Amino acid sequence: MPRPSAAQVCLGSFTVVASTVALLAVSGASGVLAVAVLVVFALALGTVVTVLSLSASSAGAAATATTAAAAAKPNPAEDPLPTPADPAAPPAPPAPTAPVTPPAPEHAYARQR
Repeated sequence: MPRPSAAQVCLGSFTVVASTVALLAVSGASGVLAVAVLVVFALALGTVVTVLSLSASSAGAAATATTAAAAAKPNPAEDPLPTPADPAAPPAPPAPTAPVTPPAPEHAYARQR
């Protein structure tokens, strides 16, 4: 099982604190045992939220990877290439080239000795 990220841990911690405050305010519990039960329940709720957010992000990443892999795989039935025996086929357009970026300028402070 992968480790939760910092955002997922913060989400779980916020859930524990917010649910503890809400449960204590709504229930009006004043006994030690009642407060302990509510705190344990809030801790369990925070753990569930963290685990569910972890599985949701894993499922989202897997779905994104699957979608990206499916998009990268060409479908030959959608766009058939002309055969060399077909003289009426128009010539293929030239492949687009990436713009050439000039090299980064050298900085004067990099050459100080």
